[in-house]
Amino acid sequence: MVPLDSTLQGREEPFEHVRSYLHEHEFTLGGNWDYEHGSFDRYLDEGHKVWLRIPFEVTSGVLDGDTDSTDAFVRIGTPFVLKHVYNEGLDHEAQVRTFGALVDQFQEPLDKDGTVEDKWVDQAASLLREIERGYTTP
Repeated sequence: MVPLDSTLQGREEPFEHVRSYLHEHEFTLGGNWDYEHGSFDRYLDEGHKVWLRIPFEVTSGVLDGDTDSTDAFVRIGTPFVLKHVYNEGLDHEAQVRTFGALVDQFQEPLDKDGTVEDKWVDQAASLLREIERGYTTP
């Protein structure tokens, strides 16, 4: 994980405004959100292993997922680029479990915080600058 300096960091904005703007730049609400915090994620590579993540915390209101109507306000955290290294191929140690098959559909990353090459850091920083230039306060 490599943190990136950003003029967005620390800004407190309506969730809907941040979500709408970042959706225009192909970000999605990360699956790790909850009622108090979350992130907007955008993959940088074709294999979906390198990501630019913009975290946030809910400062007021209620966040109930990626909906069009919410009164939540969020404070934007420090953006960072990260890399997940996955085991390609079959998991030969997997065991059949009826309930587990419903829950554990995907392999855990071999390294959730793999080394991020400079080219990805540069690409993430460039994308972040583009987002900052076009971002306006509602």
